[in-house]
Amino acid sequence: MVTAADVLVNTLCEWGVSVVFGLPGDGINGIMEALRKERENIRFVQVRHEESAAFMACAYAKYTGKLGVCLATSGPGGIHLLNGLYDAKLDGQPVLAITGHHYHDLIDTHAQQDVDLDKVYMDVALYNARVMGPSHVEEIANIACRTALGRRGVAHINFPVDFQEQEIEEHSKRNVPGHVSHVLASAIELPPETALKNAAAELNQGKRVAILAGQGALAAGAELEESAEKLAAPIVKALLGKAVVPDDSPYTTGAIGLLGTRPSQEAMESCDTLFIVGSSFPYIEFLPKPGQARGVQIDMDPTRIGLRYPVEVGLVGDSRATLKRLLPLLDRKQDRSFLEKAQDGMRQWWKLMETQGTRPDKPMKPEVVAWELGKRLAPEAIVSCDSGTITTWFARQIPARRGQKFSVSGTLASMANALPYTIAAQIAYPERQCVAFVGDGGFSMLMAEFATAVKYRLPIKVVIVKNNALGQIKWEQMVFLGNPEYGCDLHPIDFAAIARACGGTGFTVEDPADCGRVLDEALAAPGPVIVEAVVDPYEPPMPAKVTLEQATKFAKSLARGEPDRSKIAWTVLSDKVRELI
Repeated sequence: MVTAADVLVNTLCEWGVSVVFGLPGDGINGIMEALRKERENIRFVQVRHEESAAFMACAYAKYTGKLGVCLATSGPGGIHLLNGLYDAKLDGQPVLAITGHHYHDLIDTHAQQDVDLDKVYMDVALYNARVMGPSHVEEIANIACRTALGRRGVAHINFPVDFQEQEIEEHSKRNVPGHVSHVLASAIELPPETALKNAAAELNQGKRVAILAGQGALAAGAELEESAEKLAAPIVKALLGKAVVPDDSPYTTGAIGLLGTRPSQEAMESCDTLFIVGSSFPYIEFLPKPGQARGVQIDMDPTRIGLRYPVEVGLVGDSRATLKRLLPLLDRKQDRSFLEKAQDGMRQWWKLMETQGTRPDKPMKPEVVAWELGKRLAPEAIVSCDSGTITTWFARQIPARRGQKFSVSGTLASMANALPYTIAAQIAYPERQCVAFVGDGGFSMLMAEFATAVKYRLPIKVVIVKNNALGQIKWEQMVFLGNPEYGCDLHPIDFAAIARACGGTGFTVEDPADCGRVLDEALAAPGPVIVEAVVDPYEPPMPAKVTLEQATKFAKSLARGEPDRSKIAWTVLSDKVRELI
């Protein structure tokens, strides 16, 4: 007997899905049985929390380019998926969410777990359908997969539990069996020749061109560097584009924004032409002021053209293919002073990062942990970072090298993503080194997933920068609002003991002199490992260029009764003196 759930799972297989992340429940028992029968072809990875399943599906899509799939039961199970699904939506990743529902003839009768998840998912999903009977499954499953992949977003199928186990017998008279296919119609979009010539004219006449590259340009690194060489343009990287070119490239100034570099900010402040390639970097206050620079933008999505900065020319198409066609039209600039100034700035910046990353102070500085880890990452490492102050150290102190992959929860900027991301990366690439770089606040939200890594014998390495605080919020309260910190302290957790309790390996390091040695041991250890790095809680993730307003509000927060004002003031003063020296 072929059930409706069998049809669903077989359709997933035909679309190339080889792994589903989820948590069993009585609202998806029929789907679980179908997965059991197809376990040789499609792997089910059991998580400890459905939010993790959605994060894993998103990360799987980010790191492989394939469809990520997550599965949850009715009611609360499906609700738990939402955070990870919004991560996929906001970062434009193809993810299919499958949720259960209770018996179809009890829907909307106040029964147990009676949540209309198709209504709940109306905002997050590009395609959102409830199964109306066994013969309905094949077509909506195909459309869901095609929509998620073709439009790079979330699709959702809500499947009443009694339909899952029913046999496929009759279709309605207008639903002809076999009329759907599993072929994804795809083409590399290319802009017209006229638009390319207009874009080249804008870029050629610019005297100080800056390139802003994001995740949409990850496959176009060589073409970006060639463009930068011709245009004498520094490449500024949005965080999701960290791996677009390596940080030892002579063309890049690294990250932009609060966690960016000084040369990136100076490039944005002084450029007369902005060339945006595959980026929707959301913090427009760090971009040139409207009217300062003329703009050219490449993006696959026409609705993103001019979204963050007013551009003169928009090129709708694949970044790599479009750059290949644009490059022959670009003139090589003779005046290279703009790029050379950025390069000199980056030499000074990396000296500062090394100074911060090699400080012997106790308590240990968080920059030391990031710096020491960055030196030890394998050439093919995949590094996932959480959201918070940890993201600043990730962006600045861990250099991207050619062949490595990096990701974060970009536009959503959710906490707790990095551990599920790393598990998904290790499942997708079992032969590669997969590392989570996390803060104690984010890690503790979903730390039960470390047991998932142990269960599946995934050799992930988790480096926790432990300051016993929600650091990002703490500093935002002080620097942006001028308020004393409130509600940000965390009760300490022995994360190395948590690792051992789950069946993995745990290390603790507090002395910066021991940090490199402990990381060497941890990275070489078999199986899942946690490194708990205890750091100075008073080290601030200050912007690359502090504004007068930020400094004023910071001073006000200290004057208004910040509990640790003397320690914080001393730390900030000490850091500034060291930078000057």
